[in-house]
Amino acid sequence: MTKDLVNFLRAVAVLQRRGMINLTNPIQLATAAAALRHYGSFGGLVSYTAARYGDAPALTDERGTLTFRQLDQMSNSVARVLLSRRPGHDFTIGLLNRGHRGVIVALAAAGKAGLRTVLLNTGFAGPQLRDVCVRERIGLVLADQEFCELLAALPDGVDVLLNWSEEGATRAVLDDLASSQSADPMPYPSHPGGVVLLTSGTTGTPKGAPRDRISPVQSAQLLDRIPWPAGSCYVVAAPLFHATGLATTTVGLALGNHIALSRRFDPSAVLAAAEEHRAGAIILVPTMLSRILDLGPDEIDRYDTSSLKLIFAAGSALSPGVCRRTLHTFGDVLYNLYGSTEVATAAVATPDELRIAPGTVGRPPVGCRIAAYDANDRVITRPGQSGTLYVSSGLSFSGYTDGGSKKVLDGLMSSGDTGHFDDHGLWFVDGRDDDMIVSGGENVYPVEVENLLGDHPGIAEAAVVGVPDPDFGQRLCAFVVVQDGTALDADAVRAHVRNRLARHKIPRDVVFLDALPRNETGKVLKRDLMAGAAE
Repeated sequence: MTKDLVNFLRAVAVLQRRGMINLTNPIQLATAAAALRHYGSFGGLVSYTAARYGDAPALTDERGTLTFRQLDQMSNSVARVLLSRRPGHDFTIGLLNRGHRGVIVALAAAGKAGLRTVLLNTGFAGPQLRDVCVRERIGLVLADQEFCELLAALPDGVDVLLNWSEEGATRAVLDDLASSQSADPMPYPSHPGGVVLLTSGTTGTPKGAPRDRISPVQSAQLLDRIPWPAGSCYVVAAPLFHATGLATTTVGLALGNHIALSRRFDPSAVLAAAEEHRAGAIILVPTMLSRILDLGPDEIDRYDTSSLKLIFAAGSALSPGVCRRTLHTFGDVLYNLYGSTEVATAAVATPDELRIAPGTVGRPPVGCRIAAYDANDRVITRPGQSGTLYVSSGLSFSGYTDGGSKKVLDGLMSSGDTGHFDDHGLWFVDGRDDDMIVSGGENVYPVEVENLLGDHPGIAEAAVVGVPDPDFGQRLCAFVVVQDGTALDADAVRAHVRNRLARHKIPRDVVFLDALPRNETGKVLKRDLMAGAAE
């Protein structure tokens, strides 16, 4: 039996165990397979779930609740609107939206219309938006009304429709146009529409990573080590333009769950939604989780979160301190996923693993492999030795839309991160490849210092970067945000590190900030910090 066949059978077993498929119902399986094959991932998803779950609640946002059947019907109407905008032309759609029904409806509609969709970052500045639209050949942007001023940066010839509007909208509104279209099932397109996810762009213009066709078996990677509830509610706080929010929403709908969305993150509102809907899961990025914990026990205890089976965090590093605080506050419900736009899922840490080793990213799920390689491209076999992390998964992309790609060794793709495994086989991410500095001949990973500073009771958050040094080549500079009401100076910060780490890891410079600069998914913009340090 080949390795691929073994992985396939293991994945099928995971899907059956989690309730994603029912091997005793071949008609249902055939219906799902046909929908995904013809309409693509999102078009197929809403078509299949409408048939399976019918009038059960599917999505709730500020406008109310849609059933699975209504979601499917709306996507049929919207698909006809999309095709009517530029008849006879093959074009790409850009989505510039916060978390609401319009994102899922548009993705499903584009799949049914055979059109590619690019998920645009709501934190874009005008030049970034323009550059991405030109590179991805976007002909139509579906946007929220709040971004109308930003849309002035679009290249000439790009059409715009609003798929979230307030009163007094001056542009054409997608809902109005769709109301006059048939909601009957769409004829199969010549090819299903694909999806392009964008990298975070923390080091420059975001790159496009296409996801044109995804096998449903690959959903097993998200299901294998995480007991996703079925027939429950997921509160999705993570943005939908990012893989964290989008993938978990997809899994949630496929399992018949009710998805509660919000356009803007508010920590108290997330807990209120979990209480209102008796949510089984909350999906967020680590920065959001930290903001919820910062509410303090008195505020958190105002909400009944006893229904929670899991809190899912992904999208950026989850510090040991946040792990410990979450497990203490909510119990053994925290799951930490490590992956990237390019390699997709790499590893998942369970609550038991996070208790043993806070900050770990755990182990690879079914169908995934992870390994660390040294500077000479040799695989590392010794626990504790850092190297560049390489990942293999059925969801790894085949190359950026601009023709570039990532380095591949032994069938595994570079994640761009450094990391190591411990004596128990648990994996840890040490930082980005380009974050490591050499200070006085010693390799230093800033994330180790960041995690230590994050454990200081007077520090709310911290980021550490390398800056040039005439004597040591490079030195560390720490950017620190103190807790409200805390008096902390640079000497106290350095002393905290000096008492716990080697001398070459002590930050020579300490800069106090009101907040760290972050992008929409919570990643710290270290290029901004480095520019500030240079000044």
